Amino acid sequence: MSVRIAPSVLSADFRKLGDEIAMCEAGGADWIHVDVMDGRFVPNLSFGVKVIDAVKKSTSKVVDVHLMVLEPEHYFDDYVKAGADVLTIHAEAAPHLDRQIMRIKELGAKAGVALNPGTPLSAIEEVVHLLDLVLIMSVNPGYGGQKFIDYSVDKIERARFLLDQAQSRAVLEVDGGISRDTIQACWKAGADTFVAGNAIFGAANPQQEIAVLRNLCSENV
Repeated sequence: MSVRIAPSVLSADFRKLGDEIAMCEAGGADWIHVDVMDGRFVPNLSFGVKVIDAVKKSTSKVVDVHLMVLEPEHYFDDYVKAGADVLTIHAEAAPHLDRQIMRIKELGAKAGVALNPGTPLSAIEEVVHLLDLVLIMSVNPGYGGQKFIDYSVDKIERARFLLDQAQSRAVLEVDGGISRDTIQACWKAGADTFVAGNAIFGAANPQQEIAVLRNLCSENV
């Protein structure tokens, strides 16, 4: 199973965003993760469409956009046009998942659904065959730097079983508190894609940290 490391630019220095992204690429990052927050679904407020455009112009990597917003359908057209390769919406904020997943795909992007820590996997059972990505939140969304919720590991394991039973090739992503201390347990539980913000951008050597995180996803460690 391939491993993808997706640095979250929420933790980057925005005075030099292009340099920060280039640094991640040089360190072997696979995706660039962008968190969009509306101050309503989550208490914080973050990036608009201009940031997506700036990120896309700064990288050849997959731009992985996580919409932590209410009424996400209002964002789809502009964000895909700006360069989002993957759009992930929250099951808690999107009561019409089938319609919204299909709309993302119609626009030419990959479609993902995120689940908060308290949201059961049953929320995606009926649409799992449509998904390109499942995102397990291992913290409550809205802020960077939170502590990893330990019971997320069991949920990741059950999510992997759900995807395997559906014969799905969807990416299984984890976001929240990913670090040297937590990434291997998530990988062993079946995750293949890891969003890391503070662990990378707060490291003494961010490029090296990307390699360290990747290497921890190995049976030999």
